Amino acid sequence: MRLENTLALIHGELINSPFVNSFNNIVFEAKAVKRGDLFIAFEENSIEDAIFNGAYGVIFDKPTQITDSEIAWIKVQNLEDALKRLLRFQLINKEISVYACDEIILKLALQVVTEPNFIALHGDIQAIFKELSHIQDGSIVLFSPALTSMDFFTNIKELPKNKAQNINIIEQTLFETSFIYDDVFYERQLVSPFFMPYLEQLLYLFKSLKINFRLRKFTPIDHFEAVFTNKNFEIKDFGTSDKVLIFEKSTTLIENEISFLQKQASWAKIIYIIPFTCNTILDAKTLEYDNIFLYKNKNEIKNILQSNSFHFALIVGVDKSLLEKPLVRQTQLTLDF
Repeated sequence: MRLENTLALIHGELINSPFVNSFNNIVFEAKAVKRGDLFIAFEENSIEDAIFNGAYGVIFDKPTQITDSEIAWIKVQNLEDALKRLLRFQLINKEISVYACDEIILKLALQVVTEPNFIALHGDIQAIFKELSHIQDGSIVLFSPALTSMDFFTNIKELPKNKAQNINIIEQTLFETSFIYDDVFYERQLVSPFFMPYLEQLLYLFKSLKINFRLRKFTPIDHFEAVFTNKNFEIKDFGTSDKVLIFEKSTTLIENEISFLQKQASWAKIIYIIPFTCNTILDAKTLEYDNIFLYKNKNEIKNILQSNSFHFALIVGVDKSLLEKPLVRQTQLTLDF
């Protein structure tokens, strides 16, 4: 890429008069720099190493001392924005298909083994750049706007609609599902039936685009995550207690998860612990339930848990790190589970 094109693209300011006028590759790890590369200085203390390895230019956004006047020193307002603009430019001429999806669908996709030309995109700007900067024509990218900026792409498609129910659930608990898909039996997958509609959409995408895939054992995806505890809220092995805390970081799933639990665990005593700020987005009827508790801070969550008996507690807006410190102060040893 020519120097003048780079400056125009990233809205950069050239602060010296270098001898170089073009660059080969864009690199942000000094050890990976080769002669002719443009180095993006996310790590300021690596600039000298990058120059030693042959960098022809340095992009930076903090006060930096020029140590080699022959290469280009380019100042920008924000390194991440500059890298985003460079990646978008690289992708314009690529013949790729890009699909936007729900965050849950993406996290399920990350656990499915597929062909190399299918990319479930995740991570920070540097990880995304590494994934996409050398993408091959004909590749398919799946991303979630909730996790990754849409600004990388110029043409984004919606997931194909699946009108039929293709997953046949054979057996289920609240947190495990055994099912059949395309005549293949998947036994006791650690994925809640709540996620089956999301998985169905993902698998239909694979089928529509003729992408070969293989399901492996699922692991928790940071949504509707079940943590089994004893009465002192100490974490126990999966399935070994009758007191379960269900953590859900996203407030957008509250209504659907409450409805799911009300239907699938009608026999159980359930409490719902929800951020106070969500009282405006919850249905008025839902707020009338006597098992709905609103909280303003984590200490209130702990008080609610300790003050109520339950089988399941859906806790919205926090994750299981809440349990890193004991909720109940231990005064004596106990064998209670």
